[in-house]
Amino acid sequence: MSEKNLASLNDLASMAKRRGFLFQSSEIYGGLGGCWDYGPLGIELKNNVKERWWKSMTYRSDIEGIDASILMNATVWEASGHVENFFDPMVDCKKCKSRFRADKVDLTAACPVCGTKGEFTEARNFNLMFKTQVGAVEDSSAVVYLRPETAQGIFVNFLNVQGTMRQKLPFGIAQIGKAFRNEITPGNFIFRLREFEQMEMQYFVAPGTQLTHFEAWKELRMKWHLENGIRKEKLRYLVHEKLAHYADHAVDIEYEFPGGWEEMEGIHSRTDFDLRRHQEYSKKNLQYVDQSDGNKKFIPYVVETSAGCDRSVLAVMCDAYRVEFPGDPLQERVVMRFHKKIAPIKMAVLPLMKKPELEAVADKIYQEIQKSVKSEYDTSGSIGKRYRRQDEIGTPYCATIDYDSLTDHKITIRDRDSMKQERVAIDQIDNFLKDNL
Repeated sequence: MSEKNLASLNDLASMAKRRGFLFQSSEIYGGLGGCWDYGPLGIELKNNVKERWWKSMTYRSDIEGIDASILMNATVWEASGHVENFFDPMVDCKKCKSRFRADKVDLTAACPVCGTKGEFTEARNFNLMFKTQVGAVEDSSAVVYLRPETAQGIFVNFLNVQGTMRQKLPFGIAQIGKAFRNEITPGNFIFRLREFEQMEMQYFVAPGTQLTHFEAWKELRMKWHLENGIRKEKLRYLVHEKLAHYADHAVDIEYEFPGGWEEMEGIHSRTDFDLRRHQEYSKKNLQYVDQSDGNKKFIPYVVETSAGCDRSVLAVMCDAYRVEFPGDPLQERVVMRFHKKIAPIKMAVLPLMKKPELEAVADKIYQEIQKSVKSEYDTSGSIGKRYRRQDEIGTPYCATIDYDSLTDHKITIRDRDSMKQERVAIDQIDNFLKDNL
C-alpha cells in the first residue's frame, strides 16, 4: 500500500478546522495571533493526552499532584529570575514596522514581510511576561503577572506538599496548567502559542543524586511519548551544550515536525537554584530535614520534566496523519492513525440506511456504548462517505447496523487501519471494546 505522511502544517490546520479539532480564537473578528480554541474533537484528544500524562505521573507513590493559581505574588517572578532574565532580543523593520526575534532573521538580508533590505532597528530586549494588576488602584504594588510557566507554583508549595503528604526524598510534585508568554513571533499552528498548557513535574532529590534521577526520567519520558503511538524514528534526544543559568544537565525530546526537528519536552537538572532563591526572597526556611540521616538539613536539588501539552497534541496529530493511495480517486483516503487510547472517538455507530427499524437498534447500541467510551452516531451520507469521515478523525472502529442485524443480532465492526470487517454479537460489543481498547 502506498502512503505519504503530512507534508505541511497548513494541511493539518485545514483538516483540524474542517473536522472540529481546532479553530482560530475569536475567528469571526479576525482572530488573535498565537491563540487557538480546541473544538469538540480537539478537546477530547487533548484531555486523553493529559489523562495519560497525569496517570503516568501521579498514579505512583512518590509523586503528588497540585493545581496552583495562575496569579501569584509578583516577588515569585523576581526570585525565579523571570523579571530579570526572561527576555527575547527583538528587532523591527524600519519600513513596515514588523517585529521579529533577532536570532530568527538575518539582519543584513531583506525583511521577510516587505522585502526591504537591511533596514532593521538595533536589537533590544523584550520581556515575554504578560503584566496586569490586582485591585482597584493601578500602582507598582498592584502589579502581577500571568505565569510564564507552571513550575514556580510547585516550588513555592514544596513544604506544603512534603509536610501534608509526609513524603520523603526523592519525591515529585506534578501539575497541568495554563501558562502565558507574549511571544514576538507566534505561529506554526499550535506549536508556538501565547496561551498554552504545560504538563510539568519537579522531582526533589538529595544533592549528588541528581544525575542518576535525570537519566532515569529521560528514559521514562521518551517511553511515554512512544506509548502514545508516536513512531520511534520521529523522536530523538537533543543534549544541551549551552545550559540555562539554573541547570547542570539538560536534554530535549524532539519530534520531527513537517518543518524539521523541534522541542516537545525538556528534562532539566535544575540544581537547588529555585528553592534556594525562594528561600532567599521569602525569608522562609525551605530546607528538607532528612530524619534517616541524623536530621541533616539541606535544600533539595530538582530534576524537572516539562512537556508542552499543545505541542504533544500537535506531535500526535502530525504523526497520525496519513494519506493512503495518494492520487488514486477511487482509493485515496486521509486517515488519522491515533493510538486507540487517545483517539477522540473510540467507536462510531452507523445504521446502514435511514430506516426506523435500523435506527432504533442503532440508537440503543449507541446509548449503551456511550456509557463506557466516547462514541458518535452518524446517519449522514452513504456508508462509504461515513467510513471516510471516521477515518479522517481517527475513529478506531465503526459499528454498522444492517438488516441482518434485526435477525442475527450481530453488527459489522470495521477496523480503521486494516479496513477489515467482522461480525460481532450485539451483546458482545462491550467485551470487544474492552479487549481491543
